Amino acid sequence: MSRPSPAQISALARRVEQASGGLSTRAQRRMEETLPWFEAMSPLPRSNVGLLVQAGIRGLADWLRVPEAGPKITGDVFAIAPLELARVVTLEQTIELVRIAVEVTEDAVEEFATPAMLVWTRESVLRYSREIAFAAAVVYARAAEQRGAWDARLEALVVDAIVRGDVSDSLLSRASALGWSHPAKVVVIAGRAPDGDTERLLAHTRRLGHDAGAEILTGIQTARLLVVAGVSGRTSRVTKTLLPAFDEGPIVVGPEVGSLVEAATSVQDVLAGLRAVIARPDAPRPVAADELLPERALAGDARAIRALITSVFAPLAAEPVLLSTADAFIDSGGAIEATARTLFVHANTIRYRLRRIGEVCGFDLTASRDRYAVQVALGLGRMDTEQSIL
Repeated sequence: MSRPSPAQISALARRVEQASGGLSTRAQRRMEETLPWFEAMSPLPRSNVGLLVQAGIRGLADWLRVPEAGPKITGDVFAIAPLELARVVTLEQTIELVRIAVEVTEDAVEEFATPAMLVWTRESVLRYSREIAFAAAVVYARAAEQRGAWDARLEALVVDAIVRGDVSDSLLSRASALGWSHPAKVVVIAGRAPDGDTERLLAHTRRLGHDAGAEILTGIQTARLLVVAGVSGRTSRVTKTLLPAFDEGPIVVGPEVGSLVEAATSVQDVLAGLRAVIARPDAPRPVAADELLPERALAGDARAIRALITSVFAPLAAEPVLLSTADAFIDSGGAIEATARTLFVHANTIRYRLRRIGEVCGFDLTASRDRYAVQVALGLGRMDTEQSIL
């Protein structure tokens, strides 16, 4: 059908404007009858929806006059409603509202269109409804983008606070706003961050964590990628799944803790481990922060020093026989027979004492790595004791 004359379109547009109030009322009534979620909506959002529907029908009148101005007109329609409406009404629900408003308008075409213009008017309503649907998609995409940017800034604040050890009720509240549900187990993982787009890297890290069933808070600290993972299953599975997010180089994993509050302490162990791991070229990838206690202690990490003194030196010093056996075994290079000769006891006695040392401090002196850790712990303990005396 050929386009009507400007005078005919102008007259049609005036009649649409005059009918907009009644059409809006009808549309809202049909929404109440057919959409249970709309009927259950609180008064303010319902009122905003009503304004939106009426603005959309009035926008049809403007669009009929100047169809080439479609994007501006449809954009103005959604500008009538507060942005908060996008948080109450989903995009799918908005499409349902548009569909009902279009159906009501189509049903009423004969009320404002002359018989000669019925077909053209119905086609125009359908084209206009498509414009409205596109405009709605733009509004929701923009809202999602703003929400994403806000979430990213909030997540960065939470991760920074954890690194600083600034744990408070506000931190927990912010984490909850990001969807953190306070899982039973929390683990901190850190390593070198790959070069490239930071937002894409963080999104990739979250996706890997979510695929493993973990809750993820992540951020970039200088050149390091830091991940705080809330875990319900096996921590090792989550850690393994997250490995591709990191660049080449060491990755350090903190001990399992029970909350974000404890994670603020764990992250200090992890970052200390990253600084010290260079002293252990054969470290596995990933490596637990607790497996780097000797290197961390040599780097001056006070928490590692205190852990070695408390868990290794102190219990051995409380049993002088075990302490002297540990010294002799280390000096002999881990040889049981040589240690027995040094201490004038039977080799089986040394074997028994070695088992006791393992029970007391958790380290197996027959393993070279554990022997090294105990040697560092004994040296630190003696220095600490001497300083206390002085």
